[in-house]
Amino acid sequence: MLYLERVCKSYRMRNGKLRPVLRDVSALVRPGDAVGILGRNGSGKSTLMRLIAGVEFPTSGRIERRMRISWPLGHSVGLSRELSGADNARFIARIYGEPIPRVLDFVEDFAELGPYFHMPQGTYSSGMTGRLQLGISLAINFDCYLMDEVTAAGDARFVERGRKALAERARRATVIMVSHQTNTIRSYCRTAAVLQDGALTFYEDLDEAFAAYQAL
Repeated sequence: MLYLERVCKSYRMRNGKLRPVLRDVSALVRPGDAVGILGRNGSGKSTLMRLIAGVEFPTSGRIERRMRISWPLGHSVGLSRELSGADNARFIARIYGEPIPRVLDFVEDFAELGPYFHMPQGTYSSGMTGRLQLGISLAINFDCYLMDEVTAAGDARFVERGRKALAERARRATVIMVSHQTNTIRSYCRTAAVLQDGALTFYEDLDEAFAAYQAL
């Protein structure tokens, strides 16, 4: 279970004033839920994902996590530029107590980095970094996967491979996905929420959520 109670997040601007991004966001996500989050650019979607993952902390409010949650897929959170892809995978496997040989074999096969798997991540292109992170994330048995526009990483063939792997995870784990593409949300999610003016509104019907989003 994931529970957010009146979560607020503000950032201090250069002039010293606080800019609110999230206002009194409350939500309950149960095991097996698949929730899409829609919102315009700058609405706070990625901020919300970082708070759920624990990468950042709320300004006020409470977040309770009773499931093992991934970092936001689609960002190089948790990767060290100085370490090789293999060493990054090895380090994260240790953190989560996963068998290192299994994780390394999975990531090397899935990410298709060739010799770059043993080179510093700082030498990777953005597509290679996305493939590495997706491979590491899928190698860890998370209860809840956070997906932030991750399905665009790599060429068309890899995108399709990643889509199938993520769809398989979505059938047995909780999914929270941010995307601007309603077709992507429909592929993975059963319910959706719209983030506007710092407030998160949930819709049980996807078409109703899409209509609210398109009206923004």
